[in-house]
Amino acid sequence: MRVGTVREVKNHEYRVGLTPESVRELAAHGHEVWVETGAGQGIGATDADYRTAGAVIKDAAAEVFAGCEMIVKVKEPQAAERALLREGQILYTYLHLAPDPEQTADLVKSGVTAIAYETVTGPGNTLPLLKPMSQVAGRMSIQAGATALEKAHGGRGVLLGGVPGVLPGRVLVIGGGVVGFNAAQMAVGLGADVTILDRDPEVLERLGIHFESRAKTRFSNRANIEQMICEADLVIGAVLIPGAAAPKLVTRDMLKCMKPGAVLVDVAIDQGGCFETSHATTHADPTYVVDGVVHYCVANMPGAVARTSTYALSNVTLPHALRIADLGWKAALKANPHLANGLNVHAGKVTYEAVARELGYAYVPVADVLGEALFAP
Repeated sequence: MRVGTVREVKNHEYRVGLTPESVRELAAHGHEVWVETGAGQGIGATDADYRTAGAVIKDAAAEVFAGCEMIVKVKEPQAAERALLREGQILYTYLHLAPDPEQTADLVKSGVTAIAYETVTGPGNTLPLLKPMSQVAGRMSIQAGATALEKAHGGRGVLLGGVPGVLPGRVLVIGGGVVGFNAAQMAVGLGADVTILDRDPEVLERLGIHFESRAKTRFSNRANIEQMICEADLVIGAVLIPGAAAPKLVTRDMLKCMKPGAVLVDVAIDQGGCFETSHATTHADPTYVVDGVVHYCVANMPGAVARTSTYALSNVTLPHALRIADLGWKAALKANPHLANGLNVHAGKVTYEAVARELGYAYVPVADVLGEALFAP
């Protein structure tokens, strides 16, 4: 199969879909790989590095889209890129379709077979292709929040770890999944006063066992959220519903009791955000203020640490890319129900139920597309 990757064009996105090491693996399996010139610049990978690994360097993204059977990216295709997609082509990338009706309409119109990293599952209903970016975003959320709390950036002027004789900052993490756990790890490591909210008793027990007395846990409900955000210096929104828009857990009314200069970091912004007052920002202009509360809502946080993020992502996406290239998309999905869960759009049909429900499309189950029942790996 001819597989291609292009330079990401989203604002301040420096990651790349394939590393030189990934190209070498694909080439070793007998596949041809096309790479747009400069695609790896953001991670310090030169065209020469890709050539050495076995890639063919192309001058323009349009050449890669036109000539390759599978396109491997990081972020969702932008409007100019979506115009280059075609029926029968495979798109393998993050999509986040539920809050993005324009992208969904374009993918449906193109006829492309779109496999979304964020809905590929693993054993125990995990999301292994989302996990490394959730780890990065969770850890970055505390760095970003700590910076936003500085007076020069509009914050309260609070040092999260405090100093001897001065209380540490209070951090509220809403959601105890991968993002929330990693955020809490960083906040606890800085010496902050950390509370984690979640609705799952097993998650709360696991967090309690791990952090012991270093972080507090509370059940997540409206009353507890309202109470805790009034006391918090930094609030991390870390709630994800796979493939669907994030729930709005913090309303604008709740901001009225927050301390002036307190900070909200919405890690769920790729899925529409979990704060009512959230809207996507960029690394170039990351924050804005609503009712005296600083909002940090950068939509592609891991892009700021592109090298770490790219290699962490490649570790989990490459095995499936190899399987798709080796077997073809249909056989690969038939053989692996977890990968099949990644199929969001195919030949003008929406094949992921949460996206179809959210955006009003008819839902076509993946099993119907494949023409037979999936069997366990």
